Amino acid sequence: MSNALGAAGELAIRSLVERAPLASSLAQAFKAKGFTLALVGGPVRDAILGRLGNDLDFTTNARPEESKKILQTWAENVWETGIAFGTVAGKRADTTVEVTTYRSETYNPDSRNPEVIYGDSIDGDLSRRDFTINAMALELTGDAPVFIDPFNGLQDLAAKTLRTPGRAGDSFTDDPLRMMRAARFAAQLDFELDPEVLTAMKDLASRIEIISAERVRDELVKILMSPNPRTGITLLVDSGLADLVLPEIPKLRLEVDEHHHHKDVYEHSITVLEQAISQEARLGGPNLVIRLAALLHDIGKPKTRAFIEGGGVSFHHHEVVGARLAKKRLHALRFDNETTEAVELLTALHLRFHGYGDVDWTDSAVRRYVRDAGELLTHLHVLTRADCTTRNKSKADRLSARYDSLEARIETLMEQEELSKIRPDLDGTQVMQLLKLKPSREVGQAMDFLMELRLEQGQIGEEKATQALMQWWATKKP
Repeated sequence: MSNALGAAGELAIRSLVERAPLASSLAQAFKAKGFTLALVGGPVRDAILGRLGNDLDFTTNARPEESKKILQTWAENVWETGIAFGTVAGKRADTTVEVTTYRSETYNPDSRNPEVIYGDSIDGDLSRRDFTINAMALELTGDAPVFIDPFNGLQDLAAKTLRTPGRAGDSFTDDPLRMMRAARFAAQLDFELDPEVLTAMKDLASRIEIISAERVRDELVKILMSPNPRTGITLLVDSGLADLVLPEIPKLRLEVDEHHHHKDVYEHSITVLEQAISQEARLGGPNLVIRLAALLHDIGKPKTRAFIEGGGVSFHHHEVVGARLAKKRLHALRFDNETTEAVELLTALHLRFHGYGDVDWTDSAVRRYVRDAGELLTHLHVLTRADCTTRNKSKADRLSARYDSLEARIETLMEQEELSKIRPDLDGTQVMQLLKLKPSREVGQAMDFLMELRLEQGQIGEEKATQALMQWWATKKP
């Protein structure tokens, strides 16, 4: 073992001992039954980087049923969801482990699911890994821990380069999701792709279509939630993968000619994403909804672009079109309904503020702004502020001051009227009693009238609300 390998191994071992002391006891449990056990993949990489977590992956020469028996004596909980693919998982204290039998897999070109063939050596197992930085292992069942790196993953880790153990084309043909993982690791670790990897991604992008929407979504979420999503998104776009998994984003690269100057909508959207991330403390930390909304808020522009006579361009109602497109795309990617509806709403509302300041907003308009945003009001504040990407400092300052003014008015009305809990001054039971109605469409219409009254005039009390309701009802009676 070279000095570099020795140092890396020592660092990985030290990190493992400090942050995952239960790993050594698991290794002893496998050794006692005559089997090997090695920490493998991402945890080894992260141990070297000093960022080891509590989710540990291991590989072993024990067959899955044997691994299950050993884990049942070691772990507090054991589950075998992946046993058909050689993986058994367990949890002890706050450490979760997955133990997978050495594998060498063969793939049907038309399927993501491999035919699993158990292997006999750890080097063979490592050769099937996605990238060299994930093809390192730390053997724990010998007389002393041994660092294993047959594909120079440590060298690539130092060079911050993503490379595949074998030919990139073969790797991505076998498992096309690895192309999205390349973009994800680049964004998470601030790595660059080996030229062969990027070329293979461009050549094989169409193979991503055999991957389930759920697995594509999960990788996209990891890219978005990374420290540098710009890197990952740009790789998806440049490789052609985005044309298939998120086609609305590359379409934002609208042509800009000498007669119709307008912002680069793609670059604007990435900048909005970055500016929204810089404000996430308002939302309690990293937030998927705001990142999706920031990325997708302008995807209605390509469909609504119109050239104005004499120069210029317009995108009338792009927020309405964009909201519909965002909903459709997120459904296709199998996002949950709550996330989808939140992003749809924020996309639809992201231009609302731009009428503020051009004319004086009434208290009624401010109430409607709060009512329409609902629980996403702070998200809307963040998105609207992030959407200002002008380089004109005086214009940016004016927009910021205008939004400061709006937030101050909202805060004042919140204190005066409990604006976040806008309700009519009468409830449905009172309405039915006053109008002598049973539950019906007319009751709903009456409640709508009272809500409009509440938004227009604020809290007026039950007496005035009753008077207004009775006057309104008198106009409805035949």
